[in-house]
Amino acid sequence: MRTRTLTLSAAVGAALLAVAALPANASGTANPRSAQEGSVSAAALLAKVTSCSQISSGKYRTDEETSATVPVCGKNGAVFWKADLDIDCDGQVTARCNGDTDPWFQDDTAFHQSNGQALRADSLPYVVVPSTSGIWKYTSSGIKGGGVVAVVYNGKVEYAVVGDTGPTQIIGEASYATASALGIDPDPETGGTDSGVTYILFKNSQVSPIESHSAAVSLGDSLARQFLQNN
Repeated sequence: MRTRTLTLSAAVGAALLAVAALPANASGTANPRSAQEGSVSAAALLAKVTSCSQISSGKYRTDEETSATVPVCGKNGAVFWKADLDIDCDGQVTARCNGDTDPWFQDDTAFHQSNGQALRADSLPYVVVPSTSGIWKYTSSGIKGGGVVAVVYNGKVEYAVVGDTGPTQIIGEASYATASALGIDPDPETGGTDSGVTYILFKNSQVSPIESHSAAVSLGDSLARQFLQNN
Protein backbone atom coordinates (compact mmCIF):
# COMPACT_ATOMS: atom_id res chain seq x y z
CA MET A 1 0.00 0.00 0.00
CA ARG A 2 1.05 3.55 -0.58
CA THR A 3 -0.33 6.97 0.21
CA ARG A 4 -2.76 7.79 -2.55
CA THR A 5 -2.35 11.36 -3.76
CA LEU A 6 -2.74 12.56 -7.32
CA THR A 7 -3.30 15.88 -8.97
CA LEU A 8 -6.62 16.17 -10.78
CA SER A 9 -5.00 16.13 -14.20
CA ALA A 10 -2.97 13.04 -13.34
CA ALA A 11 -6.03 11.29 -11.98
CA VAL A 12 -8.03 12.03 -15.13
CA GLY A 13 -5.17 10.83 -17.30
CA ALA A 14 -4.81 7.64 -15.29
CA ALA A 15 -8.54 6.99 -15.55
CA LEU A 16 -8.42 7.35 -19.33
CA LEU A 17 -5.48 4.96 -19.49
CA ALA A 18 -7.36 2.48 -17.32
CA VAL A 19 -10.39 2.53 -19.61
CA ALA A 20 -8.21 2.05 -22.65
CA ALA A 21 -6.16 -0.75 -21.10
CA LEU A 22 -8.82 -2.83 -19.39
CA PRO A 23 -10.13 -5.65 -21.59
CA ALA A 24 -13.84 -5.89 -22.20
CA ASN A 25 -13.94 -9.19 -20.36
CA ALA A 26 -11.12 -9.38 -17.83
CA SER A 27 -10.27 -13.06 -17.65
CA GLY A 28 -8.12 -15.16 -15.41
CA THR A 29 -9.61 -13.87 -12.15
CA ALA A 30 -12.17 -15.24 -9.79
CA ASN A 31 -15.66 -13.80 -10.04
CA PRO A 32 -16.71 -11.82 -6.98
CA ARG A 33 -18.29 -14.01 -4.33
CA SER A 34 -21.27 -13.14 -2.19
CA ALA A 35 -19.84 -12.89 1.30
CA GLN A 36 -21.32 -14.52 4.27
CA GLU A 37 -18.60 -16.90 5.05
CA GLY A 38 -18.60 -19.34 7.91
CA SER A 39 -21.21 -19.88 10.61
CA VAL A 40 -20.77 -16.69 12.66
CA SER A 41 -23.01 -13.77 11.71
CA ALA A 42 -21.92 -10.20 11.23
CA ALA A 43 -24.30 -9.12 13.99
CA ALA A 44 -22.76 -11.55 16.47
CA LEU A 45 -19.25 -10.28 15.76
CA LEU A 46 -20.25 -6.62 15.87
CA ALA A 47 -21.97 -7.13 19.22
CA LYS A 48 -18.55 -7.95 20.69
CA VAL A 49 -16.81 -4.81 19.40
CA THR A 50 -19.19 -2.06 20.50
CA SER A 51 -16.63 -0.50 22.85
CA CYS A 52 -12.91 0.09 22.42
CA SER A 53 -10.09 -0.61 24.84
CA GLN A 54 -7.41 1.30 22.94
CA ILE A 55 -4.06 -0.48 22.58
CA SER A 56 -2.45 1.86 20.05
CA SER A 57 -0.46 4.79 21.38
CA GLY A 58 -2.31 7.15 19.08
CA LYS A 59 -4.94 7.12 16.35
CA TYR A 60 -4.82 6.69 12.59
CA ARG A 61 -6.16 8.66 9.65
CA THR A 62 -8.26 6.84 7.07
CA ASP A 63 -6.80 8.96 4.25
CA GLU A 64 -3.97 11.45 3.99
CA GLU A 65 -6.31 14.43 4.12
CA THR A 66 -8.42 13.29 7.10
CA SER A 67 -7.77 13.77 10.81
CA ALA A 68 -6.59 10.92 13.04
CA THR A 69 -9.70 9.37 14.59
CA VAL A 70 -9.25 5.59 14.39
CA PRO A 71 -7.72 3.69 17.34
CA VAL A 72 -6.61 0.06 17.35
CA CYS A 73 -8.65 -1.70 20.04
CA GLY A 74 -7.90 -4.83 22.04
CA LYS A 75 -10.12 -7.82 22.89
CA ASN A 76 -9.46 -11.32 24.15
CA GLY A 77 -7.77 -13.10 21.25
CA ALA A 78 -8.05 -10.26 18.77
CA VAL A 79 -7.51 -6.62 17.88
CA PHE A 80 -9.93 -4.56 15.85
CA TRP A 81 -10.57 -1.21 14.23
CA LYS A 82 -13.45 0.46 12.45
CA ALA A 83 -12.56 2.45 9.35
CA ASP A 84 -13.07 2.89 5.64
CA LEU A 85 -11.93 0.50 2.92
CA ASP A 86 -9.51 1.68 0.26
CA ILE A 87 -8.64 -0.75 -2.52
CA ASP A 88 -5.22 -2.43 -2.63
CA CYS A 89 -4.44 -3.90 -6.04
CA ASP A 90 -0.77 -4.55 -5.32
CA GLY A 91 0.93 -7.86 -6.04
CA GLN A 92 0.85 -10.00 -9.14
CA VAL A 93 0.09 -8.26 -12.42
CA THR A 94 -3.34 -9.30 -13.70
CA ALA A 95 -5.99 -7.90 -16.05
CA ARG A 96 -7.65 -6.12 -13.13
CA CYS A 97 -4.57 -5.10 -11.16
CA ASN A 98 -1.74 -3.48 -13.08
CA GLY A 99 -0.06 -0.15 -13.72
CA ASP A 100 -2.78 0.97 -16.11
CA THR A 101 -5.81 0.17 -13.96
CA ASP A 102 -4.16 1.40 -10.73
CA PRO A 103 -2.03 4.59 -10.78
CA TRP A 104 -0.45 3.53 -7.44
CA PHE A 105 0.21 -0.09 -8.46
CA GLN A 106 3.18 -1.93 -6.98
CA ASP A 107 4.09 -5.41 -8.16
CA ASP A 108 4.88 -6.73 -4.70
CA THR A 109 3.25 -7.30 -1.33
CA ALA A 110 4.81 -7.40 2.11
CA PHE A 111 3.98 -11.10 2.44
CA HIS A 112 4.26 -13.75 -0.25
CA GLN A 113 2.71 -16.96 -1.47
CA SER A 114 4.27 -20.30 -0.60
CA ASN A 115 6.09 -20.24 -3.98
CA GLY A 116 7.65 -16.86 -3.20
CA GLN A 117 5.46 -14.84 -5.54
CA ALA A 118 3.58 -11.74 -4.46
CA LEU A 119 -0.07 -12.16 -3.49
CA ARG A 120 -2.81 -11.77 -6.09
CA ALA A 121 -5.12 -8.95 -5.04
CA ASP A 122 -7.97 -9.62 -7.44
CA SER A 123 -8.52 -13.19 -6.30
CA LEU A 124 -7.18 -13.37 -2.73
CA PRO A 125 -8.97 -11.54 0.08
CA TYR A 126 -6.29 -9.82 2.12
CA VAL A 127 -6.05 -6.84 4.48
CA VAL A 128 -3.39 -4.15 4.81
CA VAL A 129 -2.00 -3.30 8.26
CA PRO A 130 -0.12 -0.08 9.05
CA SER A 131 3.65 -0.40 9.04
CA THR A 132 5.31 -0.30 12.44
CA SER A 133 5.48 3.16 14.02
CA GLY A 134 5.19 4.87 17.37
CA ILE A 135 1.42 4.56 17.01
CA TRP A 136 1.34 0.77 16.93
CA LYS A 137 3.56 -2.23 16.20
CA TYR A 138 1.30 -4.95 14.83
CA THR A 139 3.71 -7.79 15.62
CA SER A 140 3.66 -6.84 19.30
CA SER A 141 -0.07 -7.63 19.30
CA GLY A 142 0.40 -11.12 17.87
CA ILE A 143 -0.48 -10.07 14.32
CA LYS A 144 1.61 -11.56 11.53
CA GLY A 145 1.60 -12.08 7.79
CA GLY A 146 -1.03 -14.68 6.91
CA GLY A 147 -2.98 -13.97 10.07
CA VAL A 148 -6.76 -14.31 9.82
CA VAL A 149 -9.02 -11.25 9.64
CA ALA A 150 -12.82 -11.14 9.78
CA VAL A 151 -13.90 -8.17 7.67
CA VAL A 152 -17.47 -7.11 8.45
CA TYR A 153 -19.52 -4.78 6.27
CA ASN A 154 -23.20 -4.27 5.55
CA GLY A 155 -24.28 -7.44 7.32
CA LYS A 156 -21.64 -9.61 5.65
CA VAL A 157 -18.53 -11.39 6.92
CA GLU A 158 -15.53 -12.03 4.68
CA TYR A 159 -12.46 -13.86 5.95
CA ALA A 160 -9.14 -12.53 4.71
CA VAL A 161 -5.46 -12.76 5.57
CA VAL A 162 -2.97 -10.10 6.60
CA GLY A 163 -1.30 -9.65 3.23
CA ASP A 164 0.37 -6.27 2.98
CA THR A 165 1.62 -3.32 5.01
CA GLY A 166 0.86 0.32 4.42
CA PRO A 167 1.74 3.84 5.57
CA THR A 168 2.56 4.34 9.22
CA GLN A 169 -0.27 6.79 9.89
CA ILE A 170 -3.13 5.50 7.71
CA ILE A 171 -5.50 2.58 8.28
CA GLY A 172 -8.37 0.97 6.38
CA GLU A 173 -7.40 -0.91 3.22
CA ALA A 174 -8.03 -4.34 1.74
CA SER A 175 -7.54 -6.16 -1.53
CA TYR A 176 -9.67 -5.96 -4.64
CA ALA A 177 -11.04 -9.44 -3.89
CA THR A 178 -12.08 -8.47 -0.35
CA ALA A 179 -14.03 -5.49 -1.62
CA SER A 180 -15.68 -7.50 -4.39
CA ALA A 181 -16.87 -10.16 -1.98
CA LEU A 182 -18.39 -7.54 0.33
CA GLY A 183 -20.25 -5.78 -2.46
CA ILE A 184 -17.91 -2.77 -2.43
CA ASP A 185 -16.76 -1.24 -5.72
CA PRO A 186 -13.25 -2.73 -6.16
CA ASP A 187 -11.95 -0.19 -8.66
CA PRO A 188 -8.50 0.73 -7.27
CA GLU A 189 -8.85 4.38 -8.25
CA THR A 190 -12.50 5.23 -7.67
CA GLY A 191 -13.84 2.36 -5.57
CA GLY A 192 -13.88 1.54 -1.88
CA THR A 193 -16.16 2.89 0.81
CA ASP A 194 -15.72 5.81 3.20
CA SER A 195 -16.90 4.12 6.39
CA GLY A 196 -18.69 1.19 8.00
CA VAL A 197 -16.02 -1.49 7.79
CA THR A 198 -14.91 -3.43 10.88
CA TYR A 199 -11.64 -5.36 10.82
CA ILE A 200 -11.19 -8.06 13.49
CA LEU A 201 -7.67 -9.56 13.43
CA PHE A 202 -7.19 -12.78 15.34
CA LYS A 203 -3.98 -12.90 17.38
CA ASN A 204 -1.31 -15.53 16.77
CA SER A 205 -3.16 -17.01 13.81
CA GLN A 206 -1.61 -17.95 10.49
CA VAL A 207 -3.08 -19.48 7.35
CA SER A 208 -0.87 -21.98 5.56
CA PRO A 209 -0.46 -21.60 2.70
CA ILE A 210 -1.31 -17.92 2.81
CA GLU A 211 -2.88 -18.07 -0.65
CA SER A 212 -5.50 -20.66 0.37
CA HIS A 213 -8.72 -18.75 0.91
CA SER A 214 -10.58 -21.90 1.89
CA ALA A 215 -8.05 -22.42 4.69
CA ALA A 216 -8.62 -18.83 5.83
CA VAL A 217 -12.38 -19.39 5.96
CA SER A 218 -12.03 -22.64 7.89
CA LEU A 219 -9.60 -21.21 10.43
CA GLY A 220 -11.43 -17.90 10.59
CA ASP A 221 -14.76 -19.51 11.37
CA SER A 222 -13.20 -21.51 14.21
CA LEU A 223 -11.48 -18.43 15.63
CA ALA A 224 -14.64 -16.35 15.31
CA ARG A 225 -16.57 -18.88 17.39
CA GLN A 226 -13.80 -18.77 20.03
CA PHE A 227 -13.93 -14.99 19.93
CA LEU A 228 -17.63 -15.00 20.73
CA GLN A 229 -17.08 -17.39 23.63
CA ASN A 230 -14.16 -15.44 25.12
CA ASN A 231 -15.55 -11.91 24.92
